[in-house]
Amino acid sequence: RQTTAPNLLEEAQGGIAMRMRRTDLALEARELWQEQAGELTALPGVEAQDTLRDGLPVNTVKVLNEEGARALGKPKGRYVTLTLEGLAGRAEGIFSRAVQALAAELSGLMEPASGLVLVAGLGNRAITPDAIGPNVHQHVLVTRHLVRQMPEHFGALRPVASLAAEVMGTTGVESGELVRAVCDKLKPACVIAVDALASRSLKRLCRTVQISNTGIVPGSGVGNHRMGLTRDSLGVPVIAVGGPTV
Repeated sequence: RQTTAPNLLEEAQGGIAMRMRRTDLALEARELWQEQAGELTALPGVEAQDTLRDGLPVNTVKVLNEEGARALGKPKGRYVTLTLEGLAGRAEGIFSRAVQALAAELSGLMEPASGLVLVAGLGNRAITPDAIGPNVHQHVLVTRHLVRQMPEHFGALRPVASLAAEVMGTTGVESGELVRAVCDKLKPACVIAVDALASRSLKRLCRTVQISNTGIVPGSGVGNHRMGLTRDSLGVPVIAVGGPTV
């Protein structure tokens, strides 16, 4: 088709605006696209749905093809975002409902359903907004050794291993390199990578959790791209879990 210079300029300006208004959340990337294209404009290659899980809002965005991936700037896959309003205020029963909802959504994305799970906590424990991954690592119930050594008592549990893959500035090793080395040794069935995310909205800071089956690129939220933790780089399915802190 014939394209005029003003149209090219508009497309370039739209791309610049998307890059300047950075977000790791797929639902926010979809909001940004709709703000620029118009609320009634269909987003090609993307499906979205809002539901409730244990009374908590759940937004699911599915990027179906390369057209949708280009529009949102996100890889093909499924992105599930839970809104945990009331958690900071410790509303009655909210913590247990949040745990159950998060566990159910995480289980729906995990494949295969059996085998060793490696949890990788990404980030810098010395910087509060980036310490989610290392903090998660400290609280993971590791069971790999128990299942292997005492199957008569712990055989019903899924084997889980965990590590804190900290930042290159403190270790000299990229987190992706560390996780890949451990994967080569342990041969896990899947990896769960936990990291801090970036949001465009203050109302979502520390109030939302995004789970996706696309893996993760550490540091991308602040423009510091490192080796990605994906199926291609690790050789196994990778589930990314994150919460926006910046």
